[in-house]
Amino acid sequence: MARNRHLSVDLLLVAGFVLITNIFILIPVLSDSFLRTCLGIILVLFLPGYSLTGALFPAKKDLEGIERAAISFGLSIAIAPIMGLGLNYSTWGIREIPLLTEFSIFTLLMCAIAYYRRRLLPETEAFGVSLKACYLSMKAEILENPESKTDKIIAFILVLSILASMGSLAYIIGNPKEGEHFTEFYILGNNSTIGDYPTEFVQGEKGTVTVGIMNHEYRPVDYTIDVRLENKSLPESQKKISLGHNMSWEEPITFTPSLEGKNMKLEFLLFNETEKTIPYRNLHLWINVTEEA
Repeated sequence: MARNRHLSVDLLLVAGFVLITNIFILIPVLSDSFLRTCLGIILVLFLPGYSLTGALFPAKKDLEGIERAAISFGLSIAIAPIMGLGLNYSTWGIREIPLLTEFSIFTLLMCAIAYYRRRLLPETEAFGVSLKACYLSMKAEILENPESKTDKIIAFILVLSILASMGSLAYIIGNPKEGEHFTEFYILGNNSTIGDYPTEFVQGEKGTVTVGIMNHEYRPVDYTIDVRLENKSLPESQKKISLGHNMSWEEPITFTPSLEGKNMKLEFLLFNETEKTIPYRNLHLWINVTEEA
């Protein structure tokens, strides 16, 4: 049993890390934390490569510790696009949950294979993680073989550079730069398509268009829609909508032209909470309203 623990401590840590990452991503209370982003990056950029390295090189003599870490990063970077490409051509597509499932299953499967292959080797030859033993081994090798010291330092700097890159990536993802602040405002005609808008009316006849709003203001916004014919409001068509950042609203609005005439301007005005008199966005149609026969 002690031998099994020695051979599997790193693999157990990887499996536990996969489990914790799944918890932070799938549980809503935890999914908004910055730690979720960091865990996800490590799951993608290190753990698959480490578990695959363990499966391919189960013996101590195959790779040294620093080499094993560097190859783990390299393999992970190679594995990620292949997995993404596979999902892209599947029915699930490249989405968060399918990606999480794919990376988790792959990593755990490689851990199982690595453990099995280590069990087939004599205890003295199988790779296992012992921080104290690794430190003493590296220290002894550097003292006994001074020529290898430069190689060790270069490899160590390489690993630190990769870790620094991962940290920078985590920070950028966790603190994205805000883009342009704007609101999308649009109207759709019959069958919710662009064009085929109602433009010909008999007096008293109702018309309907679909109006949509998408908030990209990086803050919650209270909007008001006001429909006006020849600059006169149609009160029954007014709407008040509150949207958070990246939220959208799309509903049909029905209006009844109150005037008779040709080439009249029917306006759809969008106001926000900071400006009540000047429209933030505006759209219009030219309509004809004839007298009822």
